[in-house]
Amino acid sequence: MKLGIVGLPNVGKSTLFNALTNAGAASANYPFCTIDPNVGVVPVPDARLDVLAGMFHPKKVTPATIEFVDIAGLVRGAAQGEGLGNRFLSHIREVDAIVHVVRCFASADIVHVDGDVDPARDIETIELELVLSDLEIVERRADKTAKLVKTGDKSQAVAAGMLARLRAHLDAGQSARSFAPQNDDEAALLAEMPLLSGKPVIYAANVSEDDLLAGLDDNPWLPVVRQIAQKEQAGCLPICAKIEEDIAPMPPDERKAFLAELGLSASGLENLITEGYALLGLISFLTAGEPEVRAWTITRGTKAPQAAGKIHSDFERGFIRAEVVTFDDLVANGSMAAAKEKGLVRSEGKDYVMRDGDVTLFRFNV
Repeated sequence: MKLGIVGLPNVGKSTLFNALTNAGAASANYPFCTIDPNVGVVPVPDARLDVLAGMFHPKKVTPATIEFVDIAGLVRGAAQGEGLGNRFLSHIREVDAIVHVVRCFASADIVHVDGDVDPARDIETIELELVLSDLEIVERRADKTAKLVKTGDKSQAVAAGMLARLRAHLDAGQSARSFAPQNDDEAALLAEMPLLSGKPVIYAANVSEDDLLAGLDDNPWLPVVRQIAQKEQAGCLPICAKIEEDIAPMPPDERKAFLAELGLSASGLENLITEGYALLGLISFLTAGEPEVRAWTITRGTKAPQAAGKIHSDFERGFIRAEVVTFDDLVANGSMAAAKEKGLVRSEGKDYVMRDGDVTLFRFNV
């Protein structure tokens, strides 16, 4: 999963990025990986891996990973090249979902780029830049397709009609997420296009420390963000970038105790990953043995052969069956052998749909 963090200047975007990536590296003793100055890869916290490691004593434990991209330079006019504009808009095209950091705190020390705190306006500013960038792409595609139709290429007629409607939709300032294809062919065409405003969004409402500790009921801006998220069927997560920054350097046990003192059951990183998995329809299956205990991320609804292909293409090509036990059943019985004795390890074929927490051994032959 690759999440792009966007937002206006001075909303806490880079603070949050730095805190999340540093905290993630420490939480699972996973080496922090910097691909370039604004990309961080961190492990997905998963307590099930620790349990399996205690059972199988593997040489290696490998969590699933998530990639955060800190996308800077988005200001009003970015689609026309203002700020670092088009360079960073291109980075957004590569992510699976957008984490839109929205400022929901007042501070005399941190100047807001537009003078005052107004989440609805800030969201609209960023969204409009994404829509304008998409409009340019759709206009070029629509013009090209219309010319093909005029030359007698009837196969392009459906595409031309959809693109014309999409062009008008974006021109009215509406996101590609809210555009409704009329049939499967239109849906497939829309999915092929790298539209920024069509990507799923999680609104990270950056609140103050006082708000998070005293309760969020008195924060006047959070309800605004939640209402916008609900209307768009987007995710919404209250988060305090300052607290995340404070806990990032702490060892895992100390961080957990600190969060408990604050009355928090999970860190912002954990909540953001949970929200991202839910938004994108992702789950994890597990593999366990002496060489390695590992989590693998797949889309909900993935069948066993395709899940096997996540491990190696040969596993999918030569798939025979999957030996599957639920994580809970395995733990309750203490070992794979005990689970097998009770008939809890199932042999599943090519049509089996994987479930979150399946502990799986794939049988294959190539």
